[in-house]
Amino acid sequence: MDAAVTGLYPLHRCKTLHLVRHAQGIHNVEGEKNHDAYLSYDFFDAHLTPLGWQQVGNLRKHVRACGLSEKIDLVITSPLMRTMQTAVGVFGGEGYTDGIVAPPLMVANVGNSDHPSISSLNCPPFTAVELCREHLGVHPCDKRRSISEYRPLFPAIDFSLIENEDDVLWTPDVREKNEEVAARGMKFLNWLWTREEKEIAVVTHSGFLFHALSAFGDDCHPSVKSEMCKHFANCELRSVVIVDRGMTGSNASRTNYPGKIPDGLDLPSDVAKDKH
Repeated sequence: MDAAVTGLYPLHRCKTLHLVRHAQGIHNVEGEKNHDAYLSYDFFDAHLTPLGWQQVGNLRKHVRACGLSEKIDLVITSPLMRTMQTAVGVFGGEGYTDGIVAPPLMVANVGNSDHPSISSLNCPPFTAVELCREHLGVHPCDKRRSISEYRPLFPAIDFSLIENEDDVLWTPDVREKNEEVAARGMKFLNWLWTREEKEIAVVTHSGFLFHALSAFGDDCHPSVKSEMCKHFANCELRSVVIVDRGMTGSNASRTNYPGKIPDGLDLPSDVAKDKH
């Protein structure tokens, strides 16, 4: 076995991330036709297209068919309309019914979607995090609304980690540099080690994913790096494992067992030979 291509790490020093790019938004359609469309305020905080909702439905079927929906401990979403729609559509509960004592993840018809309410029952918790937003600045599609506007639309998403009511990160005349997005991506991944959850879904954006992941894989076969670092399609999901090699996290193992219960002599033969 070639040690250069094999890694071995304690399980409790690992987390599994299920990375998802949002489904097709209205800005994707017009921006592919004409890049200048990304500068239009017509696409401010762009919502999903009808095709995007179809993509959400298909990914939802996939995560249920492969059993992933039962494994996820937490869903993290970028606090923009298209990512939150995608997150709740893929990982949320079944259709919301009036009379159930639980706030919905999303009320009906958010973003002119004609989509019914989505339940928060029998699904993991959802939290919005600014660190995993798309490139900041210049493009209105990447500017978020105020948190007070989002709360009634997505009642069961936790917005408590967002410090500012209004979007103070986005500026109309300066676009965040690629290396700044990459640095923010590393900060986000390091922040994940402050969480106790082991399997986390992250619903975010193409640019953020591309630049955050491009820092990894240089020690792998080129095809492995390409598998990790190529651009995501709309509503694509890739599962990866991150490893805490620097003792950033503090979670104890859930599966390790100390042995010697009850206590007894157990010196291995090779050690015993040296001792004697």
